[in-house]
Amino acid sequence: MSKHRHPAYTEEFRKEAVRMAGLPDRKASEVAEQLGISVQQIYNWKRQFSRLSEKQFNSLEGVDYSRKESDEVKNLKRENHRLKQENEFLKKVSAYFAKHQE
Repeated sequence: MSKHRHPAYTEEFRKEAVRMAGLPDRKASEVAEQLGISVQQIYNWKRQFSRLSEKQFNSLEGVDYSRKESDEVKNLKRENHRLKQENEFLKKVSAYFAKHQE
């Protein structure tokens, strides 16, 4: 069984499809039919858009979520994790010394 390759859609196309499907007077099925794509594809893009995947979408309503922002968030999460580990270690050490000072 072979896989069917669908053409790659541009970022602008995907953004516009999701935007059009989100309009109050439009249905995703109408937009999909008009653009010649499946309605499921619009839902997939919408899900990706809401997750702000840096490979699919870089901004949402004028807010920049580019790779630079994503890298900063990753670094902050990594630092937060390291600090939590250090905090746990210090709690254990202080408990150990408190126990042995009695």
